[in-house]
Amino acid sequence: MSAPIIETNKWQSSSYDMIIDVRSPAEFFNDHIPDAVNMPVLSDSERDIVGTIYKQQSSFNARKYGAVLVARNIAEQLEKKLHFMTTDFTPLIHCWRGGQRSRAFAQICSEIGWKTFILKGGYKSYRREVLIGLEEISDKLKFVVIAGRTGSGKTGILHELINSGSQVLDLEKLAAHRGSLLGAVVNCIQPSQRLFESHLYAALMNFDLTKTIYVESESSRIGNIQIPAGVWRQVISAPMIFINTPLQTRATYLLSEYEHLMTDPSALEKLIYGMSKRHGNAHTDIWRGLIKSRNWQELAEDLLKTHYDPAYDRSIRRHNRHLLKEIYQNECGIDNFRVSANSILAQAG
Repeated sequence: MSAPIIETNKWQSSSYDMIIDVRSPAEFFNDHIPDAVNMPVLSDSERDIVGTIYKQQSSFNARKYGAVLVARNIAEQLEKKLHFMTTDFTPLIHCWRGGQRSRAFAQICSEIGWKTFILKGGYKSYRREVLIGLEEISDKLKFVVIAGRTGSGKTGILHELINSGSQVLDLEKLAAHRGSLLGAVVNCIQPSQRLFESHLYAALMNFDLTKTIYVESESSRIGNIQIPAGVWRQVISAPMIFINTPLQTRATYLLSEYEHLMTDPSALEKLIYGMSKRHGNAHTDIWRGLIKSRNWQELAEDLLKTHYDPAYDRSIRRHNRHLLKEIYQNECGIDNFRVSANSILAQAG
């Protein structure tokens, strides 16, 4: 006996055993509901073929050939990914608009006996809710910004705050980027803007909005990712705790964090070439010489003093945040980050 198919507007993963996204892999890669599993009923190439048949032949031929592919792919998903699901399995299924692809999958799940949900409007309705939700939730966010010049170990301090049970929004982790011009994470691709916003919204929804959320001082752009306007408004208007760390300590810490640039300094050389207009050829030639002689400590210290610190200080002055506390941190290490985190929590409470 078949089980019911229920249309719903609710997409939160806690309501279902599994969220099944039946769109193509490319659609899924661009953005998807957090925790969703991709079980495409048409691959990227198959979707293109069906589209070509639709344009060049007829909608009937396209639907007929598409049905063959869809049936074959659903059978494969049932055999491989859903083989061990029991009688009480409850999935939510969706495609782009909540149309034929999701209904074909849902119908078979229903015939098996699984109580199956279909997301009304599919991915498009989910995406619309994310955009509206980000704007609505922004005004309720109570941020405290952890600020400090480049190399102060702000991310390490955030991790210690997480370990203490505090609420932390790690924007760099969500964006898969460290924020600076050389902040690309090795062997890691940044998410699309849409996928970043999906994970950002999911993170914000998990917070207790009556309590403080700690966030690192960032620019409005992290690599290729733009922080949504509503969230960014709250970040730049939030009070801050400033981490004051000596320049030499920060330079040494950065060298430990960016070892790959010393192995292959091509990205660093490209960055310095781009600084010629701002700092002049004479100074950038000095930096190139330090790279050539592999004098990394002096290079890091001079880059911080000449370029990064002045830029960071201008940004801090421009936002004119209220200073809650200044913490002096002589070294950058786990123990030091833990002490700084404890000092932040003492300020909070």
